Amino acid sequence: MTMRKLYIIILKVLLIILFFHLKAISDEKIKVGLIVPLSGEYSNIGNSILKSTRMALNKINDDRITLIPKDTKANPINALKVSKELYNNGVKIIIGPVFNESNKYLDELDEVTFLSFTNKIRNNPKNVISSGVNAISQINTIKKYLSENNLKNTIFLIPETEYKREIEEAIEKSNLILKEKFIYNKDPTLLTNQIEDLTRYQQRKQNLEDEIKRIENSNTFNKKKKIDLLKKKDTLGFINFDSVIIADFGESLKSVATSLLYTDVSSERIKYITLNQWFDESLLKETSLHPIYFPSINRDNFEIFQKEYIKSFKNIPNQISFLSYDLIGFVYYLLINNDFKTNENLFIKKNKFKGKIGIFEINRKTITHQLNFYEVQEENFIEIF
Repeated sequence: MTMRKLYIIILKVLLIILFFHLKAISDEKIKVGLIVPLSGEYSNIGNSILKSTRMALNKINDDRITLIPKDTKANPINALKVSKELYNNGVKIIIGPVFNESNKYLDELDEVTFLSFTNKIRNNPKNVISSGVNAISQINTIKKYLSENNLKNTIFLIPETEYKREIEEAIEKSNLILKEKFIYNKDPTLLTNQIEDLTRYQQRKQNLEDEIKRIENSNTFNKKKKIDLLKKKDTLGFINFDSVIIADFGESLKSVATSLLYTDVSSERIKYITLNQWFDESLLKETSLHPIYFPSINRDNFEIFQKEYIKSFKNIPNQISFLSYDLIGFVYYLLINNDFKTNENLFIKKNKFKGKIGIFEINRKTITHQLNFYEVQEENFIEIF
C-alpha cells in the first residue's frame, strides 16, 4: 500500500469519526427547567417570565433545547417539590425561582444548577447562582463613573434594613474606596437629624449667622450688598465630600435626597448617585433632585423588548421577564461553547455573553453584569456610557 493511499484511508476514517461526533452533538437534547409562580398572588410575574422565555426560544429556533415550566406558587417547599420532579425527568439546569426565599431548600438537589432571578449574593445555596442585577455589578459601574469623573470623596448612604449587609459585602468585593459609609434610619423623623449631623448643617448654618454679624459690625466696603448676598444663602462652609451614593429606591430615596437638599447639599454642589432604578419615571418629575445618576440595564434594548412583548401578548411585561429572556440566550450560549454538555464546566469556566440587558460575565458560578450608566436630567434619562 502506497503512503498516499494510507493517508486517504486515515483521512476517511477521521471524517467518519467527525461526522458521527457532530451528529451525536446535533442529536443531543437538553431539557431546561423553569420554576416560577404560575398561580396565586404572583402569577402575573411568573406568566410574564414564561412568555418571555418562549419569545427567546423562538428567536434561538433550535429544537435541541426544551423548556419545561413548573409552578412554584411562590412557595419554597413547592419550589423544591417541582424541582425534584424536573430532576427525575432528566433536568440539570433550572431557571428560577423568582424570590430569594424560595431558594432555601434547593441545596437538597446538589446535582442541579439553579439560575435564580434574585439579585442577592449572600447566603445562597452552593448550587444556586444569583442572576439578577446584583449590588456588585451596580457598584462596579458606579466605581467606573467615579473614576472617570475624578470623584475621590464619596459618601455611601445605606438604610438600616436587611439589605444592608448585601451592600456592605458588595462594597468590599468591588474594592470601592469611600470617604465614609453612613447607615441611616428610614424613619423620616430620625433621618433628617442624621443627615444634618452628616453634612454638619448646624455648624454651617451657624457659620453663616456669624459671618453676617461679623460684617454688620465691621467697616467693610459694600457692607449692605455683602450682607444681602449672604442672607440669600442657607449655610456657609465647605462640604467635605464630592459625591453621595444612596442605596435606596422609590419614596425612601426621594426622602433621603430631599433631606440633603434641606441641609443645603444640592445635586448642583455634589453628585447624587443611586442604585438601579429600572427607569422609574417618577424620578423625572423630581426636578429639584436633578441631575441624579444610576447604573442600569440597556434602556434601548429594554424598550425594544417591551414593544416586541406587547405586540405578541397585548400586555406589558414586568422587569424580571426581561432578565428571563436573556437567561435563555445565556444558557444556550454556554451549552454551545460546551459541546452541548451539562457537565461541571458549564458554569465554572470564565465566559462572557452579550445579552439585551448588557454583558453577562460568569466565573466559578458567579454572574456579574456590565451595566450602562444614566443621568436623570430635564425630564429625560440620558445615557452616560
